[in-house]
Amino acid sequence: MGDIVRVDDMLMALIPLFDENMAVCAYSIFSQKNNYLLNPMLLGTGQNDGAMRVTGLEMIQKVGLETMSGGKEIFVPVNNMAVFADIESQCDAPRSKIVLLFDNTIPPVEMYLNRLKELKERGYKLAVRKLAVSEFEAHRPILQLMDYVFINSRKVALDKAKIYFEKLYPDAKLCAGNLESVEAFEAVKAQGGYDLFEGNFYRMPVTKGQNEVAPLKVNYIDLLNIVNNKNFELTQAADIIGRDTALTISLLKIVNRIAINSEITSIRHAAAMLGQRELKKWINTAVVNELYADKPSEITRVSLLRAKFAENLAVAFGLAMNADELFLMGIFSVLDVILDKSMTEALEIVQVSKKISDALIHGQGELAPVLDFIKQYEAANWPEVSRQMVLKDIHMNVINDAYQDSLCWYQKIMTGTK
Repeated sequence: MGDIVRVDDMLMALIPLFDENMAVCAYSIFSQKNNYLLNPMLLGTGQNDGAMRVTGLEMIQKVGLETMSGGKEIFVPVNNMAVFADIESQCDAPRSKIVLLFDNTIPPVEMYLNRLKELKERGYKLAVRKLAVSEFEAHRPILQLMDYVFINSRKVALDKAKIYFEKLYPDAKLCAGNLESVEAFEAVKAQGGYDLFEGNFYRMPVTKGQNEVAPLKVNYIDLLNIVNNKNFELTQAADIIGRDTALTISLLKIVNRIAINSEITSIRHAAAMLGQRELKKWINTAVVNELYADKPSEITRVSLLRAKFAENLAVAFGLAMNADELFLMGIFSVLDVILDKSMTEALEIVQVSKKISDALIHGQGELAPVLDFIKQYEAANWPEVSRQMVLKDIHMNVINDAYQDSLCWYQKIMTGTK
């Protein structure tokens, strides 16, 4: 794996926050230290309790804001003990990009209010979540200080909450949370009043209305440089193609046209089947046509992070010999979203090995447990993640390293660094 900076045992996932145009404008960190199935005495103490360190700030400091969020705002949970810690010394990322996120347990008393005011004066933004309607009035002094307020769509009527906050806290930005479908997102967007949107809907067609994924410019430039050199290496070109969802899909479509019923096991395999001459011809055409495409969408990011995460988990899941297939499985785990088709229909267009199709269509076969684990991890479903780690005897550091490496790898692709 790539450049890993050791962080204490922890699990950490990044949850995207969208604006009304379905563009990601921020991320929330969800983290957990310790495996509570192995340390039951810690259960119920909270993910950061017992320490004056803020886990999210620790990760940002060691991995970097650009790697974590691409320079976008990042919401960092802070517990009621750590709020009084020397937060400023824990992370030197720009404070304007850090949103300190509290929950409904923060008491609206003078000691806390003064500390929140102090943090705002020092350049941090503040947010609160998990407030029930019955708690709104009691937390009025807290709400008056908030830059963002998360409203749980499962527990609070979003239309009534919007009216309430527009009247009493017009400066606070509202985030509609726990939106489960694109339809729910569209409905909230239509009523207006919300600035951010969060929930499982992002796993649905976030490229709704589009049939293609915007490719990564740096990959196109690299490919042009490689294939226009004499006797270029097929494997080198294949590895760069593998960084880009759109290019990979396009390559496999071409290969499947000339090799009907073939089972492609890796991107290198597909490139070898096409051959140097035809690969060069295809790359030059595809790259010139798409070089000025927009930056990749969030769905591309999900696809690539899943691919690298799956590849990195190969050894831990006893699938070292299937690392390439795991990478390809991750790439195409959102193929249905990209092509606006069912997964079965999508895999008829882009044919892959039976192991990959079994995992993606039926959730079965030897590759499927890795995909399920990654999806649980993305959702920060720590009890289920912990359970699977115990069953497979996987240490938390292995998962942490694998995920960190995926983030670093993606950032290198985005910046064009080696």
